[in-house]
Amino acid sequence: MSDAFRLTAAGPRTRPLEGTVEVGGAKNSSLKLMAATLLAPGRSTLHNVPDILDVHVMAQLLERLGCTVTVEHPDPTVSLRGSGTVVIDVPEELDPEAPYELVRRLRASICVLGPLVARCGTARVALPGGDAIGSRGLDMHFKGLEELGAQVRVEHGMVVAEVPDRLRGASLWLDFPSVGATENLLMAAVLSPGTTVIDNVAREPEIGDLCELLIAMGARIAGVGSSTLEVEGVAQLRPVEHTTIGDRIVAGTWTFATAIAGGDVTVAGAGLRHFQIVVDKLVAAGAQIETVEGYGEDAFRVRCDDRLAAFDVATLPYPGFPTDLQPFAMALAATSDGTAMITENVFEARFMFAQELARLGADLRTDGHHAVVRGVPALSGAPVVAHDIRAGAALVLAGLAAEGTTVVAEAHHIDRGYPHFVEVLQTLGVDIARVGSDEPD
Repeated sequence: MSDAFRLTAAGPRTRPLEGTVEVGGAKNSSLKLMAATLLAPGRSTLHNVPDILDVHVMAQLLERLGCTVTVEHPDPTVSLRGSGTVVIDVPEELDPEAPYELVRRLRASICVLGPLVARCGTARVALPGGDAIGSRGLDMHFKGLEELGAQVRVEHGMVVAEVPDRLRGASLWLDFPSVGATENLLMAAVLSPGTTVIDNVAREPEIGDLCELLIAMGARIAGVGSSTLEVEGVAQLRPVEHTTIGDRIVAGTWTFATAIAGGDVTVAGAGLRHFQIVVDKLVAAGAQIETVEGYGEDAFRVRCDDRLAAFDVATLPYPGFPTDLQPFAMALAATSDGTAMITENVFEARFMFAQELARLGADLRTDGHHAVVRGVPALSGAPVVAHDIRAGAALVLAGLAAEGTTVVAEAHHIDRGYPHFVEVLQTLGVDIARVGSDEPD
């Protein structure tokens, strides 16, 4: 089997994880920061950018738009942190068309729409691909851009946005605090003359990171971290140097890995404050989680010696339980003590993961956006398939609580969100390897 991860375990807590993991920059921030550099001609430099497939695809997309992009990441034999520097030279004149062959590989590429409209007055962006976790409609993107003065339509699989006169400030309201819509409208608004007020925006830490980048570029933004952003449009922005925040989802992943397998792991590079609701639930279930001195707020230690108690989860926009961590909560519930109700309120297709988890012996039932998971003492190794980034990683972690061999196919999804995923697990004591095309199942 090609493009797969194979791991062997003897059940939960039989080989506890031990060691330290260094978390790099946030995927969900880095991709949008890269897109935001389109707003200012000149050379922008982004530090702490993760060495993941999605970053390289975004670099290719920016090059297609006319930029020159240099991606520099450390040798993994030196550091498994997997974060480096991306230098983006943005020309005075951009090519405003983002083609399907690149956009289909990366749903986050829709975030170039706002910058292109603001810089060029026109944009042609292919409808995005990416993870199979739900529709993630673009209606709020289109409606907001239209209220800013653009005309938006979809033709031949392309989103076409044109500004017949010029963009102008407006009062916008999001029906749902969509991260993508918040980012696109914010990036369009910073170069729109007048005042733009965007109500009911997403409040994820990655939005705050984008705002800090834009402010450093010369944008005037008030209300960062709140549900309302007020933007005073400026005539132009300047290139910038910026360091990306740590990846709270990757930090949460290693936290759940320790909870599932047992052990004692220190996570450095991302603090607890950005996923506190997750921490509170795990501690109440029996995990020990505490900050580590010497790292400021950006390191913590996770210890789990015994089987955790089951707990319910309902995903919500930030600061609620992150939808990106829901598959890990379901994997943990599969071997916890008791029964958990998992409710998915953000992406309707996240439960595709449940079908694969059941192949590993999980006792679960789904009904609409609810899943009931009854914990069992151990799972059973089996071949499974990753349908998206987080589901793939969660299936690997579920394999840590399985007896026998688990093979996770379509593992390229995991590479899209995690630098050196296999190698990091190996340093923690996991028997795991990437399976080549010439190796048997």
